[in-house]
Order: sequence, then structure tokens, then C-alpha cells
Amino acid sequence: MNNDCAKGDPADGAVTELYDLRVVVDRIEGRSVCGLEPGDYFEVTESNRVRVPEGKHFCLYAMAAALPLLPAKQRPLRKGDWMARDSEVACPDPEERLIMRIERTGQRSIPTEDLT
Repeated sequence: MNNDCAKGDPADGAVTELYDLRVVVDRIEGRSVCGLEPGDYFEVTESNRVRVPEGKHFCLYAMAAALPLLPAKQRPLRKGDWMARDSEVACPDPEERLIMRIERTGQRSIPTEDLT
């Protein structure tokens, strides 16, 4: 089974299928030092655009913990791939024990030549 997310040759108008993501604070098992609450989130759309809802914030260190996983979660995954079933990530602050959930919110077809 071919699992390439890029379809065709770039000269022929190839597109890459990517998911938009939302990283949501699922729970806080300690004390919230950074001011986040369950339900707070940030989104990654159009491959690389990060958005925090107006009037909200997101802790840089919590965000940094999730960032390495996001490129894999953006791509279609084979059935049985551990990234397809695991979607939780923890903030590195041991006192907070903030747990985030990575959700796919939609899928986009982006011209491959527009991506690096």
C-alpha cells in the first residue's frame, strides 16, 4: 500500500494532504502555574500557521512540548501506526502535570510546490 501524502509530480499540480490540528489542554493533574485551564488550545492550520484564540494565551513551554509531534500528526498515517492512536503530550513542568490532547480538525489539499 502506498502511503505517500503527495500525489503526482509537482509540475503536474501535485498536492499534499495535511490535517489541521488543535492542541487542547485536556487536564491539569497538579497546579496551573502558567494560567492555562482545561479547554484552552492553540491551532496549527495550513501546514504552519499557529493561532491562539483572541484574548487567550498559551504557555510557550507547553507548546514546545507538543511541537515535535505535530508534523507527524498532520500527515495521513497507516492503520496501526502508534501516532494514529496516541494523541496526548505532557508539559515539561512536573509541578503542573498539564496534559494536552492533539486533535485533527480538518484536512487540506495544499499544492506541494507551496511547501518546503
